[in-house]
Amino acid sequence: MMHSLLAWAQGAWPYLFTIVYLAGAAWVTVDAVLRKRHAPSVVAWVGLAWLAPISGAIAYYLLGINRIHRSASALDRRVTIVPEAAHDACAVSGRPPAIDPRFEGLLRLGERVTRRPLYEGNCVEPLVDGDAAYPAMLAAIESAQCSVTLVTYIFDRDLAGEAFRDALARAHARGLAVRVLLDDVGARYSKPTILGELRAAGIPVAAFLPTRVPRLYQYANLRNHRKIMVVDGCVGFTGGMNIRGGHWRSRSPASPVRCVHFRVDGPVVADMQAMFATDWHFTTGERLDGERWFAPVLDCGPVAARGVPDGPDADIDNLPRLLLGALSVATRRVRIVTPYFLPDDGLASAISVAALRGVAVDIVIPERSNVPLMDWAMTPQLPWLLDAGCRVFRTPPPFDHSKLCVVDGEWAMVGSTNWDARSLRLNFEYNLECYDRGFAAQLDAIIDEKIADARAMCRAEIDARALPVRLRDGLTRLLSPYL
Repeated sequence: MMHSLLAWAQGAWPYLFTIVYLAGAAWVTVDAVLRKRHAPSVVAWVGLAWLAPISGAIAYYLLGINRIHRSASALDRRVTIVPEAAHDACAVSGRPPAIDPRFEGLLRLGERVTRRPLYEGNCVEPLVDGDAAYPAMLAAIESAQCSVTLVTYIFDRDLAGEAFRDALARAHARGLAVRVLLDDVGARYSKPTILGELRAAGIPVAAFLPTRVPRLYQYANLRNHRKIMVVDGCVGFTGGMNIRGGHWRSRSPASPVRCVHFRVDGPVVADMQAMFATDWHFTTGERLDGERWFAPVLDCGPVAARGVPDGPDADIDNLPRLLLGALSVATRRVRIVTPYFLPDDGLASAISVAALRGVAVDIVIPERSNVPLMDWAMTPQLPWLLDAGCRVFRTPPPFDHSKLCVVDGEWAMVGSTNWDARSLRLNFEYNLECYDRGFAAQLDAIIDEKIADARAMCRAEIDARALPVRLRDGLTRLLSPYL
């Protein structure tokens, strides 16, 4: 009997394989055509499903399906969480006097795309590297009187993670309301994760969207990539910095990482807290409301700021549309700093068109990132941008994880988003759109320092690559929708 079954299986497996392959590819085709909005994404997934038998369908099942279904009505409740005080005179109904009239269209675009107001009266302070950011964040936790909320992608069990764990535990022991939300994949960068130690300290902590395949780390999508901490509902921190020892460069980490984070004071902190409250409610079902979480609004500085959430739900394409708007109004200078530079064709075209219009465009990327595939995929698109007149700079080690964009010394976008498909379409991100010449000047100074240490690229350097290297880079670029 067993011999007969083996003989039958040996003869039937090509037919079974073909049936599974055709069924999987057909399913991917139908699902992608009906559900995905962007034609390049449809073509990429359908092509992968038909050209990579069975494995293409498996990849689509694991990485291509948006399993998060937060309806628009659920997201609208995020706005009502914010106390009415946050929508008082500090909210901008028109154009603030200090903002150039050229940006009026961009102001309207931001309001219509994000459905969030622009708030006057904010102070946004750049904190360069963990050496500036971590002591400021830890001091804020230690001085907290009422509440601490924290959402981050990576929270390692190292010297930085232990410092934050202890500070949060002390805050909880003092009777403060503490809530910590970690991305389930990001938390797994340390083994074992910090989750158990936070829970052992009694801190309410949750993992965002537990993954079914724990080993799919770096290339897992639909992750919460936001970095937001709010203390007493009135002091906020956001930007690109995870909680891991590599950012604390003065402590001589084995793998140092450069980055920029921001302390935020003013009315827009209520929006940051509302973003945390939305993600926390989605993950745990607990609703955060009231004065414990949202402090009275105070005018703290000259920056007009708007929270810009982005993610594969009702907030999809918020940031790409704002970036396209900013590139279209630029008249003098555009400066982009990002660790991963893989914009889609629309954004890449807008960048090149800005340069062709005579706008000085600077793109600052690392000489070598922490993901080799990214380095390979980024290179093939650079010749087109160089030919359009863009300047591309590669910063030397240590790896630069900063995420900055400044337009005409007036407008800036800072936060957690990289210029790649995962950040712009597949992960949950949070950024601040800021209008203020003084703040933009601070960012320009930081960018100037990076460029002073960087190496300018030229077309001849890229063309001189060996043929095998060019083929490797070109083939890797085909994977850009998945990187």
